[in-house]
Amino acid sequence: MDMRQYLEVFIDESKEHLQTINEQLLELEKSPEDVTIVNEIFRSAHTLKGMSATMGFEDLANLTHQMENVLDAIRNHKIQVTPDILDVVFHAVDDLEAMVNSIAEGGDGKRDVTEVVQQLKLIEQGKTPIATEPTSRPSPSSPIHTQTYGDFEYNVLQQAKEQGFTSYEVHVKLRADCLLKAARVFMIFETLEQVGEIIKSNPPAELLEQEQFDTEFIITVISKENKEDLYKRIIKVSEIEEVVVTPLDLEKIGMELQRTEASLTQAEEKSEKTEEQEKKEKEKASTARQTAAGNKTIRVNIERLDILMNLFEELVIDRGRLEQISRELNHPELQETVERMSRISGDLQNIILNMRMVPVETVFNRFPRMVRQLARDLGKKVNLEIIGAETELDRTVIDEIGDPLVHLLRNAIDHGIETPDVRRAKGKPEEGTVKLKAYHSGNHVFIEIEDDGAGINREKVLKKAISKGIISEQNAASLTDKQVYELIFSSGFSTADTISDVSGRGVGLDVVKNTIESLGGSVTIDSYEGVGSVFSIQLPLTLSIISVMLVEIQNEKYAIPLSSIIETAIVKKEDILHAHNQKVIDFRGKVVPLLFLKDIFEIPVHKEEEEFVSVVIVRKGEKMAGLVVDSFIGQQEIVLKSLGNYLTNVFAISGATILGDGQVALIIDCNALIK
Repeated sequence: MDMRQYLEVFIDESKEHLQTINEQLLELEKSPEDVTIVNEIFRSAHTLKGMSATMGFEDLANLTHQMENVLDAIRNHKIQVTPDILDVVFHAVDDLEAMVNSIAEGGDGKRDVTEVVQQLKLIEQGKTPIATEPTSRPSPSSPIHTQTYGDFEYNVLQQAKEQGFTSYEVHVKLRADCLLKAARVFMIFETLEQVGEIIKSNPPAELLEQEQFDTEFIITVISKENKEDLYKRIIKVSEIEEVVVTPLDLEKIGMELQRTEASLTQAEEKSEKTEEQEKKEKEKASTARQTAAGNKTIRVNIERLDILMNLFEELVIDRGRLEQISRELNHPELQETVERMSRISGDLQNIILNMRMVPVETVFNRFPRMVRQLARDLGKKVNLEIIGAETELDRTVIDEIGDPLVHLLRNAIDHGIETPDVRRAKGKPEEGTVKLKAYHSGNHVFIEIEDDGAGINREKVLKKAISKGIISEQNAASLTDKQVYELIFSSGFSTADTISDVSGRGVGLDVVKNTIESLGGSVTIDSYEGVGSVFSIQLPLTLSIISVMLVEIQNEKYAIPLSSIIETAIVKKEDILHAHNQKVIDFRGKVVPLLFLKDIFEIPVHKEEEEFVSVVIVRKGEKMAGLVVDSFIGQQEIVLKSLGNYLTNVFAISGATILGDGQVALIIDCNALIK
């Protein structure tokens, strides 16, 4: 059977299950006694194991199986959840994610997971996992009293019995003054292998060889020798204090396995059917068909959506052309048909854009895990609150905002949130809070990262900026707080005193600003020293089809995005004032500088100047400017096309569009014009 046809579904579903495991593990850390959370994790791990085994990815299936054993021990209250245990499980999930990514990239999904498997086995046996440093040795553990068996080992023991072998557990205790423990273990193994076959040891053979055990260990062996003969052979090895040989009761092991399986099934059923769901079952029965019909979904490759979007963009260009021809011919029936087509294509545009919309949850999902690990590394306590994860953005924007948000979150935890002792001294709770919030407003999505940390120290930022030559001492005194905060977005700027893995190299926030502005968005900062900071990102809902104001300068047409425009105005020439060698106007009590686009873009002058000028007032954050044009053409939806690889550094032009009459209009980048 060819499994390749199912590979794409396997990869998608595996990533979903791993995401669920990650989220639920973070919840488990907050509520370690909640068995329903463990059941949820177990169910996802169990499904992942089954899918991996079916697809033939044995390494993936084996690691998931070992993780399952630990989860099973947790939900049966044999192990208590601790941060150290969760660190190992998170490590295992990282390895699983790496394997799935390897498969997605066309690899075989194989990975060396020996270390994490050993640690999971130690946890399963009730021992403390080994510290990550190779030089450290585990502290002596509690005595080992028993050995646990899985389905595979039980089947081996059962088959051995049918062939006339007897199964034994050999419990060995070395003398406390034994110097070469690994050598004694080797001699015992060699002795037993002469008369039988070793099935399992506790701790595993690798740890025994590394002397990572106290003085006791258990070996499960199948042999045709009797109990007394085995005892005599082992006791001959020197430096052994005690040997106990016990025949295994296979019926008892089988019954325990059945009980475990039954408890797993029962726990799964309980978690799947809560009491509240059972009450609602009768109510839901009548509407079951409707619900089933309403929940039908289909997975669509994103490349197909890209092709669909490109085709629709061409349709929008032709729609504009048809509308213009219709106006020129002034034919009633043609106008009616074109209007109807415009309405239908507008509805089609909304559907296509909605198909491409993805909840920001897909980006936010990876942050709780990252914040947990970073907080542990920095010795801080941080609670991440996510609000508005269902807010939707175009996929092209989603693909780009992940890295800027990572930088801002790392910045908030490293620079913003203080250490627990500093927070206590300030009268704050030990645990700092970072809020990640997303919401719609008009044609934009806002994403805010807010922390209740130390805030931004104005003097420290100014001192660093002056020392780096970013600003002069004369200019520094006249800057407002917001202007000072914006200095941290300068390239190479950092207020960290020492360079660490997290920060200090001055790389990060300048990348954030550049990336967000390249998406047609903006980022602003509000901060109060000692109280906290808020970084606010404004992004367009979509990048491909945008609403613009078409303007004319001499004989050339330009498009200004509506998202940047405050309003348009007609200004008399005598109302234009001069301030600091700059032409300005008084706009509603504010001094707004004028930018003459014909001079900026060096447009040849063919028309005589009139006594009135047309001005488009645009804004970037708190700054405003008036763009002087010859005339306004009107509002239109246009398709944003890039200028290609040869025209990447054109000043103040973000792209181009094809108008209805076939002319090309350049799209003005207002962010670049306002400095």
